[in-house]
Amino acid sequence: MKYGMNLLLWTDFVTEEHDAIIGEIKALGFDSVEVPIFNTADLAPYARLGKRLRSLGLGATAVTVMPADANPISPDRASRDAAVAHLDRVLECGQQFGCEILCGPLHSALGVFSGAGPTGDEFKSGVETLQRAAEKAKDRGIRLAIEYLNRFENYFLTTAEQAVRFVKAVGHPSCKMMFDSFHAHIEEKDQRRAILACAPETIHVHVSENDRGTPGTGQVDWDSFYKGLSESGFDGYTTIEAFGTALPALAAATKVWRPLFPDAMGLCREGLAFMKGGGRRLG
Repeated sequence: MKYGMNLLLWTDFVTEEHDAIIGEIKALGFDSVEVPIFNTADLAPYARLGKRLRSLGLGATAVTVMPADANPISPDRASRDAAVAHLDRVLECGQQFGCEILCGPLHSALGVFSGAGPTGDEFKSGVETLQRAAEKAKDRGIRLAIEYLNRFENYFLTTAEQAVRFVKAVGHPSCKMMFDSFHAHIEEKDQRRAILACAPETIHVHVSENDRGTPGTGQVDWDSFYKGLSESGFDGYTTIEAFGTALPALAAATKVWRPLFPDAMGLCREGLAFMKGGGRRLG
């Protein structure tokens, strides 16, 4: 198993200002960082980041979201075409720093609700859109990892079972799924059973506490989670996803209204020890 740290704890756009942070993450013993790709205007910052990561021997994954005007499940063909173009540009950015996996709720626009549950037409539209996007990902040497979210953040894919059905319908080797303990804590009856049910399609895992703070300090059933990972034989990246109050816009987007941990590097240190201990709670 490999261990990653999501840089959204500090920023939604990685620049040279974050070089020292990335160096500390490497020094702590992480294998990779997860890079947010929300700003796609310029490839140069991502190319510079790639040089930094290679110099440290760090691997990289990435995360993005779909905007409202580039919705893979929209009834509007132009919006679906825009979704493919958006993902291709994000993938191009990821290429610059050696991204292995692009994860996130790539299946639908974040925060857009129809007022009802998902429809058959939306499912068909999403499958067709992600099939085209997966071809772009294949050409760029990156795999897509579809993330299901809890019902309060989206309505299209909210369980492991739904995500499995979706990626199987897409049926492309460059389009698989990821598992996130935070969303599973809300939506699944049992973390272990959910992990095992989606194991053949899972290529990426987020380790995230129920309050988005330090893994192992909250209410997620980590015993069940790590039993599932162990029994499934998962050996990819398990990446900490936590959010803080450093950036007001990001804090507002992730609904973090209070401090959840004393300091960011402390979270990294304790979170990594927790993951390497297979979910054994600290102290």
